[in-house]
Amino acid sequence: MADTRLDEHVPEAEVRSELYDEDGFVAREFRERVETAIAAGDSKMLRGEISPLHESELGDVLEALDKDNRQALVRLLGDAFDYTALTEVDEAIRLSIVDAMPNEQIAAAVRELESDDAVYILEDLEEEDRKEILERLPFRERIRLRRSLEYPEESAGRRMQTEFVAVPPFWTVGQTIDYMREEEDLPESFAQIFVIDPSFKLQGAVDLDRILRAKRPEKIEDIMHETRHAIPAEMDQEEAAQVIEQYDLPSAAVVDSNERLVGVLAIDDVIDIMQQEAEEDIKRLGGVGDEEISDTVLTAARSRFSWLLINLATAILASLVIGLFDATIEQMVALAVLMPIVASMGGNAGTQTMTVTVRALAARDIDFHNAGRVIRRETLVGLLNGLIFAAIIGVVAAFWFDSRGLGTVIAIAMVINMLAAALAGILIPLVLDRLGADPAIASGTFVTTVTDVVGFFAFLGLAAWWFGVE
Repeated sequence: MADTRLDEHVPEAEVRSELYDEDGFVAREFRERVETAIAAGDSKMLRGEISPLHESELGDVLEALDKDNRQALVRLLGDAFDYTALTEVDEAIRLSIVDAMPNEQIAAAVRELESDDAVYILEDLEEEDRKEILERLPFRERIRLRRSLEYPEESAGRRMQTEFVAVPPFWTVGQTIDYMREEEDLPESFAQIFVIDPSFKLQGAVDLDRILRAKRPEKIEDIMHETRHAIPAEMDQEEAAQVIEQYDLPSAAVVDSNERLVGVLAIDDVIDIMQQEAEEDIKRLGGVGDEEISDTVLTAARSRFSWLLINLATAILASLVIGLFDATIEQMVALAVLMPIVASMGGNAGTQTMTVTVRALAARDIDFHNAGRVIRRETLVGLLNGLIFAAIIGVVAAFWFDSRGLGTVIAIAMVINMLAAALAGILIPLVLDRLGADPAIASGTFVTTVTDVVGFFAFLGLAAWWFGVE
């Protein structure tokens, strides 16, 4: 590759067209060039390929390489490697790279990162390594990062940037502009200037456009607005993101328990938080916990084991219900053919309702106190779908086994189970949320259990009664 790739003004469209194939994956040709450079130890060629990439694109490249090549790429790039890319890959890949680096190199990398990215990397390290790395940092940076790391995981304090611009209210606009021009230790980008008193308590904020329109002699306190919706550092990151989203804030101040300004959550942080929380909800609905695609076999198996064990127990419960009607099934083999249909339809219907409910709970669109309207709606949806599919399967079963009675039984059982599915799909997540449990984790197993047990019991019980089978 020609050295022109080292020109930082290479058009983004050209870089992207070389990096990704038509399906959006890292192109095989690009990956092979990188692997060739790594195998040859050609750091100059490697820099030519990697330097034009955005941090997120570099993250995609890291995920496309195997473990040894990832570590070699970081080693060969040296100072040219953008460590912000480590925040764009999953935890297993990030740790495999960081674990191969000496703590001195990690400390040097952390010094070049914004505080929120530095915390993102440091929080996954062993306590001893983290302590050693922090000790290698300048005092001011060490205190900032240590304070962020002391906040709970997935809190606003963990995700905030500690770089911000804060001025006293008695400064003039001219002083503030001169300060921003002359001060070197400023964030790379920011949309607001915060106003603080001598004890660092938050007084208000000024948007940059307001600064630019004001006259130099005007005082900051005359043009500032009271800070809207300051975020407590202990607040859960998902709640903080919802506040910023609800009020369309470009950024939000983060304050400690004494209302002192300690950081800021910017819109890019909010996007990352919302994406992370959405991924977590999807994984939890599937019972796979915090599993990543790059995890080892043992890690993946361990993360899935507990919920599979619970599913086994609930499956046994459903089987016990079937066992109550073994004589009925022996006399009417058609029941064994048809009963999975009732349970399966109920399970799918329950999962649909549960998914909508869990998402509504996460978005704070529903809670235990205002759920009446939604419960009524889901009940009517379950009843309507139950009647429609009862008619369909009733006709099919009647013609299939030449028995109107059997068609009537499965139709009634279908209505009962679809209603049970609708109620279970909304009530179970609500109750779990009320009890303080995560409905995304536990709901699926319980909803499936309800629909299986009710479906089998309704169908087999009705059949035994209808046909007079003992």
